[in-house]
Amino acid sequence: MEPLKLVASGDMAVADGTLGMNRAQAFSGDGIWTGTVRVAPGTASGWHHHGDYETYAYIVEGLVRFEFGTGGGDGVEGWAGDFVHIPSHTVHRETNPGSAESTVVLFRVGAGAPVFNVEGPER
Repeated sequence: MEPLKLVASGDMAVADGTLGMNRAQAFSGDGIWTGTVRVAPGTASGWHHHGDYETYAYIVEGLVRFEFGTGGGDGVEGWAGDFVHIPSHTVHRETNPGSAESTVVLFRVGAGAPVFNVEGPER
């Protein structure tokens, strides 16, 4: 039996970047990726998707708006304590319309590269 493994917040690895957000990786393995993302207030990230990964997000602090859909015209907003599901291949971006940094814990289930930065959603 393997021992439990702790990854302290200060020991997390810098993860694949998307403009406007700071990702950190806690664990990555066969079919799973976990980590965090932080977005400064008044910031919008670049457009991206997570390939074959289904992403489950738990908002730890702040306000986050996830924009998606044709021309980025659809969106959902969540506050600390809310969960969001981002289906695989969904082009989206995170914005922080709040006045404090937002922090989100991410759980991804799938395969391949976890982040693909793109020019934007389909028009």
